[in-house]
Amino acid sequence: MSAAATPAFTALRFDVANRVATITLARPDALNALTLALKRDLLAALAAARRDRTVRAVILTGEGRAFCAGQDLRERLEPDAAPLEVELRERYNPLVSAMRGLPQPIVGAINGVAAGAGASLALACDVRVAAEGASFARAFGRVGLVPDSGATWLLPRLVGAARAAEMALASTTVSADEALRIGLVSRVVTGDDLMPTARELAARIAAGAPTAMALTKRALHRSLDATWSQTLEYEADLQGVAGRTADHAEGVRAFLEKRAPDFTGE
Repeated sequence: MSAAATPAFTALRFDVANRVATITLARPDALNALTLALKRDLLAALAAARRDRTVRAVILTGEGRAFCAGQDLRERLEPDAAPLEVELRERYNPLVSAMRGLPQPIVGAINGVAAGAGASLALACDVRVAAEGASFARAFGRVGLVPDSGATWLLPRLVGAARAAEMALASTTVSADEALRIGLVSRVVTGDDLMPTARELAARIAAGAPTAMALTKRALHRSLDATWSQTLEYEADLQGVAGRTADHAEGVRAFLEKRAPDFTGE
């Protein structure tokens, strides 16, 4: 994608290198709290990644000591702030839906606290790795609100009903080590190793056939609500699609010739 086609961002950084797009929330002084500008930028960055055929994986992270502290509550005090239900339907819901619907898998590099809607952004990633000092906080009850941005759907499916209820109802903060134990993240590494680990994971995803990776992401998401029989049928349908791609033929040739495949996304 040409530089001219990339939107200008004011609240985040968007970089593409080695077939991986890195989106960095860039309001470190405010713990990357979500403002209207940041939500617009993030939605636009996801759209830019989706349009760019060179991008095969995405990394989402935060600048500074937080991943994302959730909604910027100071903005909610503005006289023209939208009602919360409107804010969710028009801004947050499209944002997490765009993450879940993005063909390219998203690696969440959780560098610090992920709280409120910021934790929901982390949950919406396909893979999560965390720095040792990171944490996940569901503090909606402390401000008289309910979990949102898909949290009540994603959290029970990731950690189970009992743990999800404790996190949501008791506003329990989960450390990085506890997140690893309960399956909320797949790895915990030092702060210095976080981005190298995320890049290594993203590179492994990017090395796969793009259509196959997109279909695998779709199948994993659908399986959360499907029966065994429905899942088997859906896998068969997707395998038919993947099996007709040029990348599948290239993968077979590369395997037989004992070389690395050269996937083109065709």
